[in-house]
Amino acid sequence: MASTYTPLGVELMATGENAGTWGTKTNTNLQIVEQISGGYTAVNFGSDADVALSVSDGSTGAALAHRVLEFTSSGSLTATRNCTIPLDVQQFYVLKNSTTGSQSITFKYASGSGNSVTVTNGSSVIAYAKADDGTNPNIESINIGGIASLVADTSPQLGGNLDTNSFMIDFDDAHGIRDENGNEQLFFTTTGSAVNYLNVTNSATGNDPKLSALGGDSNIDLAVSPKGTGEVVVGTGAADATITSSGAHNLILDTNSGTNSGVITIVDGANGNITITPNGSGNIVLDGLTFPNADGSANQALITNGSGTLSFGSAGISTGKAIAMAIVFG
Repeated sequence: MASTYTPLGVELMATGENAGTWGTKTNTNLQIVEQISGGYTAVNFGSDADVALSVSDGSTGAALAHRVLEFTSSGSLTATRNCTIPLDVQQFYVLKNSTTGSQSITFKYASGSGNSVTVTNGSSVIAYAKADDGTNPNIESINIGGIASLVADTSPQLGGNLDTNSFMIDFDDAHGIRDENGNEQLFFTTTGSAVNYLNVTNSATGNDPKLSALGGDSNIDLAVSPKGTGEVVVGTGAADATITSSGAHNLILDTNSGTNSGVITIVDGANGNITITPNGSGNIVLDGLTFPNADGSANQALITNGSGTLSFGSAGISTGKAIAMAIVFG
C-alpha cells in the first residue's frame, strides 16, 4: 500500500512502506510540521499578477505549508490581486501585505463562492481556512494590524491619525461626524447623481482658508441656509462685521440670483459710487419715504403728498430768488 499525503504535504506512510528511508521521510515530515506551526516565507506577486499556492507532497518549502505569509511584489501592483489555496486546505495563517502600489491582496480558495479575506496594503491579518465545504469553503479573518474589518467592533479607536491613502470616506444620508460626547457636529445629506460639492482649502501664513463650490457645472452658487426663521450671522462677536469682495471687484447685493430683483452695488475703486437700482417700475423706500423711480424736469424739486410718497414738482419759487429750504426725513 502506497503512502498518502495530507492537504499540506505531510506524508502518511503505509505499514511496511519505505524500508530504509523511513527515518529520512519522518525527518522531512517533522520539518514540514515545523514550518506549518511557525514557519515564515515571502509570497511574491511578480511584477503584477495573481499567485496560486500549491501543495508539495512529502517535501519542505511550499509556501502553502507555512504559518506566516508576507506578500511582496517585484513592481507596483495596479489592482487588487488574488492569492489562492486548494479547496481541501484547513489551516490558519498570519498574512502581511508588503506589496508596493497601495493595492490589497485577496486571500481565497481556488474556486467556489465561499468567504475570502482582503488584506489591505500595509496591514496584517490572521486568516483561518476552514475547508468546511467541498465546493464553496470559507476563509475567515481576525484583524491584528491595520484595518481589516470594523463591523464587529462597536467602539473602534484609532491609535494614530487616519490617512485615507488617496481613498474616500463614505457617509450614509443624514450621517456624519459627532463630537467626543456623542453629539452631532457635522452631518451630510446625500443627493443622487451629485456632481457639485463643497471644497475646503487651508492656507499658509497671511492667507485666508477658503470654502468653495466646485463640481461639474460651470457656474455654481454657494447656498447658506438657516433653519426656519433663523438668520445668517457673520463676524466674531467682538468687532464690527465686514462683508467684502475677493479682490478688486464690485460688491453686489440682489435676490433670487438676480431674477426680478433690484440691485445694490458698492463700486470698487477710488471715489466709487454706491448705487441702488430697483427692478422695473419699483421705487426706493428709505425710512418710510418712497422716492420716484425716474428723474424730474429741470428746476423741479421733490415734494411730498403728506403720506410719505415723494415726487418731482414745482416748488413755487422763481429762479434767481434766494431759497431757504429745510428738508426733514423721518
